[in-house]
Amino acid sequence: MSPKTSLIAALVFAATTALTAAPLSETTPVFSSPDTAAKPISTLTAGTEPAVASGVSAPAGWTAVTLAGPHEVWAPNGSVNKALEVRAGASYFTEAKADAPVLGIAQKDDPTEIIDYKGKWTKFRLSKPVVGYIKTPAKVAATAPVATSSVVASAPVKDTAAAAPATPGQQVGFGRPAPMGDGGSSALPRLFQGKLASTQSPLRPRRPYDFQLTDDGGARYAYVDVSKLLATEQINKYTDRTVVVYGTAKAVPGTKDMVIIAESLQLR
Repeated sequence: MSPKTSLIAALVFAATTALTAAPLSETTPVFSSPDTAAKPISTLTAGTEPAVASGVSAPAGWTAVTLAGPHEVWAPNGSVNKALEVRAGASYFTEAKADAPVLGIAQKDDPTEIIDYKGKWTKFRLSKPVVGYIKTPAKVAATAPVATSSVVASAPVKDTAAAAPATPGQQVGFGRPAPMGDGGSSALPRLFQGKLASTQSPLRPRRPYDFQLTDDGGARYAYVDVSKLLATEQINKYTDRTVVVYGTAKAVPGTKDMVIIAESLQLR
């Protein structure tokens, strides 16, 4: 690369690097798209220095800003997969209702963890920045960077610092297989989802545990130890139904199987 080309590249990089604009003079709503008819997804208080999103184009009179995470978002249960993650392409809502503002669109391997349930909705903590739009204050208009690319309105900023996708057996958040280090047991309880099935059958040898979690194809991916649950005699009402198990996973000695020591159990 010639010195002239290097200089041009450096100038373009400097022009498109995110900057902090002048403090806002009043409380300012943030929208998921550059449209005041949309419902705000957040607000910036007076005195806030908005972080101008680099490389994001916006119509005249608007400024794209970065909202740093984490964010508390909701997703319909139908958009949550077996690993208890929001499916790529689904919407993150600011409230547990279909007409709530959309904070952003889920992407593969978004850093999320479940923090609550409400009827047909699941609440997540989304640990990544997203892009929003504010009406451009005069001082911001004078200093906003020149956009060199555009993104679809309301799409989240790709978090390049997010952890790499988990390999089998690793744990990076709720709803994924627990780690099997330290002698084959996980350090902390986690959430697991699947269909609860009985392992008892007169046609096969007794299994080490009476219950197991199966995937959509009916294959076992973990046994479930229900001995710590109260009223275990009622456990049969959960069998053959999709459940969420909260508990600690560990290896079954002498086998390649995993067992979840259940602390709570609820229907999904």
